[in-house]
Amino acid sequence: MKILVCITHVPDTTSKINFKDNNTKLDPAGVQFIIGPYDDYALARAVEIKEATGGSVTVLNVGEADTEPTIRKALAIGADDAIRVNAFPKDAFFVASQIAHIAKNNSYDMILMGRESIDFNNGQVHGMVGEMLGIPSISPVMKLEIEGNKAKLAREIEGGKEYLEIEMPFIAGCQEPIAEWKIPNMRGIMSARTKSLKVEEPVSDEQMTAVDSFQLPPAKGAVKMISSDNVSELVKLLKTEAKVL
Repeated sequence: MKILVCITHVPDTTSKINFKDNNTKLDPAGVQFIIGPYDDYALARAVEIKEATGGSVTVLNVGEADTEPTIRKALAIGADDAIRVNAFPKDAFFVASQIAHIAKNNSYDMILMGRESIDFNNGQVHGMVGEMLGIPSISPVMKLEIEGNKAKLAREIEGGKEYLEIEMPFIAGCQEPIAEWKIPNMRGIMSARTKSLKVEEPVSDEQMTAVDSFQLPPAKGAVKMISSDNVSELVKLLKTEAKVL
């Protein structure tokens, strides 16, 4: 079984974010980058499936050379090899086009990725890739089991869960609790150094969106402390200042 796991290279949520070039680009100085948390779930489940059924796991990232430490971490977790498309991930359509091109040339049984990246939170790439390849795309997937050439999935929907059964190949946008994150051990870290990381050039420059500028949220205001026995003052402030009543 051949599994492709698409991973993003995103800022850690604890990092302080700043912008440069007139607020048009992220300033990477001092920012710790990680595998996208939802992608981590996809990778963990892929490794579990490989260990149970055999086959291989390939990780794919659309990014420049600075993403390679993140890719090596995915290899240390259990992926067998990796592909990096040598381009900045301009927008969802551009990224989906690169993934679809790689997938067409390699005939994967399933393509797993996170339900969304945590930098833009668009949740668009898996659907676009599915359309480009003409195969089912399901998200957000919370459970994935393999039986022969079929997959049984559970996904979250409004007010409950939906259970599906589909034939391979397919695409799944994953989230918890599909698997538990895996922490690379020393053996995995050492073996990751020698695993294949192939670099390919992008197939096109086409993109559908562009960023004019970024803006940080407003700074938090001062906190007003109200005595617990001064309920009337609290209600007044909630009405006149916070305007939540």
